Amino acid sequence: MPKYQPSLDRMFHALADPSRRAMVERLARGPASVSDLARPFDMALPSVVQHLGVLEAARIVTSNKVGRVRTYQLVTEALTPAADWIGRQRLPAEKRLDRLGTYLTNSTSKEKKK
Repeated sequence: MPKYQPSLDRMFHALADPSRRAMVERLARGPASVSDLARPFDMALPSVVQHLGVLEAARIVTSNKVGRVRTYQLVTEALTPAADWIGRQRLPAEKRLDRLGTYLTNSTSKEKKK
């Protein structure tokens, strides 16, 4: 089995959870405080902070603290490595589908000529 970059593994692990994906979607609109990010979820604030810690460890988000308020923001281009990896997997599959489409088109054309 091929080895992948640990950072890519952390990123996919972080994005595997639907709550964390929802937080990333919210942060795509702009920075937000922990309490703002917690509002739509039915979970305790420490759980939200733990999810944000996973996203921060994967370098998807960063945070800063001013007084008692911690604000998170999405890291620009953070998801590029994941998108690049997905794109590389997609190309071979698309080529196979293109070849299948060509084969089926040619087979249908030959049957019509008979």
